[in-house]
Amino acid sequence: MSVRLGGVVIDVIDLDRLAWFWSGLLDLPITRREHDWISLGPGLALQRVAESKTVKNRVHLDLVVADFAEASALATRLGATPVGRIHEDLWQVWQDPEGNEFCLCKS
Repeated sequence: MSVRLGGVVIDVIDLDRLAWFWSGLLDLPITRREHDWISLGPGLALQRVAESKTVKNRVHLDLVVADFAEASALATRLGATPVGRIHEDLWQVWQDPEGNEFCLCKS
């Protein structure tokens, strides 16, 4: 038996807004689009859901960046917000425009 990860799916309410955000942050093209689904690049997808996020994510993305200040500025321009301080001078938790957590990590 073989099991492999096909990708990561993020639940969102505003599919177009979050596709614009994640595509811009990760420099990924939209590779598939349906009424309630957008695929970005080979391994990330967004799925429209009716309910908003209410609690902390149990799974999040760690995004490794070469230039932390530049990546932070880009994330902010696209609508993300930092959550707290930079930890161990290596990583910081952020939220996308709908509150889904991710980390920016220094390489």
